[in-house]
Amino acid sequence: MILYPAIDLKDGQAVRLLRGDMDKVTVFNDDPAAQARAFVEAGCEWLHLVDLNGAFAGAPVNAAAVEAILAACDVPAQLGGGIRDMATIETWLSKGLARVILGTVAVENPDLVREAARAFPGQVAVGIDARNGMVATKGWAEETNVDATDLARSFEDAGVAAIIYTDINRDGAMQGPNVAATAALARAVSIPVIASGGVSSVADLIALRDCGATLDGAISGRALYDGAIDLQQALAALRG
Repeated sequence: MILYPAIDLKDGQAVRLLRGDMDKVTVFNDDPAAQARAFVEAGCEWLHLVDLNGAFAGAPVNAAAVEAILAACDVPAQLGGGIRDMATIETWLSKGLARVILGTVAVENPDLVREAARAFPGQVAVGIDARNGMVATKGWAEETNVDATDLARSFEDAGVAAIIYTDINRDGAMQGPNVAATAALARAVSIPVIASGGVSSVADLIALRDCGATLDGAISGRALYDGAIDLQQALAALRG
């Protein structure tokens, strides 16, 4: 199981939000590229990037920070936030991103997800962000009546590389991931699932790895910044 260190970008800085609230922000590093290098030097195999401003704006906002990270690091990176048309997808992949994450557009324009997955095999993931099992979009600001598992199943034949499943109520709260819901989703689809939201200890990572369903990976942010998870120790534990 891959551990994806998260770098959430707001106004050019690496931050973490509490449960997706843009007013409840903690700045951890004003040099996101330096933060990315630190994660890579600790041994991470992937980076998970989020353009928080972009998620609300519906278009890339922190492009300079993302490009600086890509220039500074030699591990693959995936990015979500504000990617809602084919031109943006093509631009990001041409700049060296390994994978784009489509969230809001997966609800509003699922045909674009299918088109992109066909055009860029292995490079398009779907981000499913759920509050109490129902999908939220536009930076988690808008609730929908779409069930998270139903949305995941709708892309079974689309060729998407992964589903990033975030339990919004757990995100940034340091209360542990929703292991049961993540495992249930992973069992419901054949698409690789990456867990996100609330991963706050090595024990949480082990619980996800041993949840009874095969997970592709887990994303952690605040716990790595706060020191609750030592990245090198976590990577060694997952390998063990």
